[in-house]
Amino acid sequence: MMQRTRCGDFTTDHIGQKVRLDGWVQTNRDHGGVVFLDVRDRFGMVQVVVHPDTPEIHKLAHGLRQQDVIEVEGEVIPRSEETVNPKLKTGAIEVKAFALRVLNKAKTPPFLVEDECDVGEQHRLEYRYLDLRRPRMQRNMEVRHKVTHAARTFLDAHDFLEIETPILNKSTPEGARDYLVPSRVYPGHFYALPQSPQIFKQLLMVAGMDRYYQIARCFRDEDLRADRQPEFTQVDLEMSFVDREEVMGIAEGLVAAMLEAGTGQRPETPFPRIGWHEAMEKYGLDRPDLRFGLEHTDITDLMRKVDFKVFREPAERGGLVKVMRVPDGGQLTRKQIDDYTKFVAIYGAKGLAWIKVNDAASIPDGLQSPIVKFLPAEVLAELLARCGAQDGDLLFFGAGEAQVVNDALGHLRNELGRDMGLYAKDAHSFVWVVDFPMFAWNAEEKRLEALHHPFTAPVMEDMGLLTSDPLAMRSQAYDLVWNGTEIGGGSIRIHERETQAAVFDALGISDEEAESKFGFLLKALQYGAPPHGGLAFGLDRILALMLGSESIRDVIAFPKTQKAADLMCEAPSEVSEAQLRELGLRKRRQLQATQAEDAA
Repeated sequence: MMQRTRCGDFTTDHIGQKVRLDGWVQTNRDHGGVVFLDVRDRFGMVQVVVHPDTPEIHKLAHGLRQQDVIEVEGEVIPRSEETVNPKLKTGAIEVKAFALRVLNKAKTPPFLVEDECDVGEQHRLEYRYLDLRRPRMQRNMEVRHKVTHAARTFLDAHDFLEIETPILNKSTPEGARDYLVPSRVYPGHFYALPQSPQIFKQLLMVAGMDRYYQIARCFRDEDLRADRQPEFTQVDLEMSFVDREEVMGIAEGLVAAMLEAGTGQRPETPFPRIGWHEAMEKYGLDRPDLRFGLEHTDITDLMRKVDFKVFREPAERGGLVKVMRVPDGGQLTRKQIDDYTKFVAIYGAKGLAWIKVNDAASIPDGLQSPIVKFLPAEVLAELLARCGAQDGDLLFFGAGEAQVVNDALGHLRNELGRDMGLYAKDAHSFVWVVDFPMFAWNAEEKRLEALHHPFTAPVMEDMGLLTSDPLAMRSQAYDLVWNGTEIGGGSIRIHERETQAAVFDALGISDEEAESKFGFLLKALQYGAPPHGGLAFGLDRILALMLGSESIRDVIAFPKTQKAADLMCEAPSEVSEAQLRELGLRKRRQLQATQAEDAA
């Protein structure tokens, strides 16, 4: 049998050759007795022509339907000039069939297997194996392969070792909920699926493995949204004897290699750095999109001088008042402003005050807003000067509790950037956010919590603040943000037991709890743990950004829904009573019934 040629590989160089191809029928067209078949595989599509002068083959071809699997033998011939398809890589040739074999007939697909299929995602996920035949989805999987290959190649070249860490682990719920796996051998005991390889990669540094990486599968039982999945993939790495800048430098090279493999573009490095406090002050979010401006201005001190309670009261009570200048925003209609008012309510804002600057030199007559009459002329003049307002601008205000103000104006800034077309869609803006606070205050539980995770090292000169003012401490953490999306982050880790114990104590983790959850790590830190640090990138999120996908489900072969269900396999599913008995488990309703019988 002659060697197979892939459907997308045919060129004019094949003209006159006898060839064999295999693939799926995409379309079947009868033009005056001549049957034209578009046959596709992962590498592309080629046109096969079947003439009536081969009656048996012609009859077989005429009966083919979309997605039938066929094998064709034929001769490559040039297309006539008027039928050349310049949009198709193989558009200058066609294959004249002299043999045709049906390898498998296909039922009528539940939707058209093509990029522009008008069908809901739920249906596509139910028939994911058909959805993955679509050229766009196959390109996504190809890019995923190229990007992970580029990551491995880069890290291999920098002396990293790829090492797998355990999937069945101990439950240490410090962030999202764990997925638990009951043990048959140890009844009443459970494994947990890893939320990340964090502790194990630190142990590898203690073990002297120096530079580790892993394309790691991770699991989190948490509420889901478009950029979250119950199981996801990290490009995870850790290094010994490094400082923050060294880790960030390796990470920049890694991201550049991955982006070049996926898009053909290589970003300039090093990436800029911005402090956490500066990011929050200017942009309201710790993942700023720097493709456009719309910076915030803090006017809390100025608003202590006004009678307008909406601004004065939060300014006097430790809250925050900010203004965001929107150049040429005066063109926004009242309906658009009302829509933005509804938008910020999502983030807890009780309203959205605004001022249109019609004539900045005329105060207050040149200003249009329901709130202008409540603000003295000298305050208005200072306000315009601080934010650099010009004619035609629109000013949006946020006032209240600091987190609500920052969230509302930060997300409004991103919404305006999109709506007003303030950046090019193909622009790439990378920025490191550094100098994060070590701790945040959990108001509900009235305790400190780690802003990243409890193994993050503090800035050592801030250790004196641990007992006096822990919220003023900085950590050696760093996040990488791409176009307003955090794609990954990490930190220098605590490598001394005494420091780790002090941080656990500040977080309200008792010695007994620390020993129960992290005893093996604490023990390891006593045996010559080197200084070390690392980070992890969300591979699925990076790929979605590369490919312009709104959801990471488009870059995962077999994803779950937003409710963590697999519609194709119908998972999760119930298991048999025998399986439950083996594991020493009962369903709650069975247990309740048994208890009721015992009580009776």
